Amino acid sequence: MERRRAVGALVGLSGGTFLYTTAEALPIGLLLPMATDLAVSPSQVGMLVTAYGAVVVVASIPLTALARRVPRRRLLSALLAGFVVSTAITVFADTFALLLAARMATAATHALFWAVVVPAAAELFRPGLRGRVVAIVFAGGNVALILGVPAGTWLGERGGWRLPFLAVAGLGAIVFVVVASLLPPTRPDQGHAVRGATPDVRRFWLLVAVAVLATAGAIAAYTYVALFVTEISGFPASAVGAILLARGVASLLGILALGAVVDRSPWLALVATVALQSVALLGLYAFGHRPAVAVGLLALAGLAFAAFTASLGGLVLQVAPGRSDLAAATVSAAVNLGITGGALVGSLALPSHGVRSTVLIGALLGFIALAMALGERRLPSAAADAQEGQHGDSPSGTPQGSTPVRVSAG
Repeated sequence: MERRRAVGALVGLSGGTFLYTTAEALPIGLLLPMATDLAVSPSQVGMLVTAYGAVVVVASIPLTALARRVPRRRLLSALLAGFVVSTAITVFADTFALLLAARMATAATHALFWAVVVPAAAELFRPGLRGRVVAIVFAGGNVALILGVPAGTWLGERGGWRLPFLAVAGLGAIVFVVVASLLPPTRPDQGHAVRGATPDVRRFWLLVAVAVLATAGAIAAYTYVALFVTEISGFPASAVGAILLARGVASLLGILALGAVVDRSPWLALVATVALQSVALLGLYAFGHRPAVAVGLLALAGLAFAAFTASLGGLVLQVAPGRSDLAAATVSAAVNLGITGGALVGSLALPSHGVRSTVLIGALLGFIALAMALGERRLPSAAADAQEGQHGDSPSGTPQGSTPVRVSAG
């Protein structure tokens, strides 16, 4: 396809990840005004984020399986239209129940969007650019955390909490037009990104486990970063925003810089980013009382985790054992499970062991994920399994000469 059209479609898809990440996190910054306006407690408003994540975890795989035959342009356009409608309902919701229902509807479209967007973007360019393409798609989510959520919070503080959701719905309409007009009408079962380039069941499930643990480690620490920098590092509360901005900028730089590395050595990129995150969090536990060191290590941890998520996207396209969209849905569910689990573990440790324990737990979870990722080298390749099956019993215990049962993802 024409390169300009492909670039425009890629920008539209990255805009979609920006919108979904912004919409998911907006209630965090608008907690108090939403609670006051709806006459509910702040913890109930917090449920809007928790329920959103739970829907993504539960719905990602079944929705992707149901939609596997729908052409990607039609599917992504429909999802973005659904996003606009559900976000508009959020704007005009006059009860908490209606607001919660609208958020869960948005989360359902989120679950399917993130499963399909990576292979759809990869199809726009040649296979050798997959890592860089995935990095651009994921960069939208990082820009949302750097600009989208803070801007939405600022807007909500001045014009009411409904105004930023209205702005997000308006931007969603623009992204819908871009994707619907520029994304090519390819069939969902055609193209180089439909299935993994080198399918490998063992490496795929190893990737899923690493995704859960590394994400849980990052979130266990990040959830309480404001408390850490004020209590341990000695910063005033007014400095928290600037520190988070520095972390966000580092995250964006990390995700963009890693794209070419993912194209050349995807597993090396995964191992390096998990190691960097774990060392940074351990450094925070040991040296977080030094303000300048704490800021540097927080930025390093943010850079590493953002780059880690991009490496996940690239590896899904490599080792997916069946359809890449189902594989991406599984990894998306794993990441959201890690987010929920990490926040829970951190909340359990905080009251009895203090905020320093959250970064230590994050580091330990990261090192476990690192040990698992390093074990990838010991796994036999899918080609070796096939060769072994020609000379004797298969690893699954199927005797030579018998017909194995093949399970297809779609």
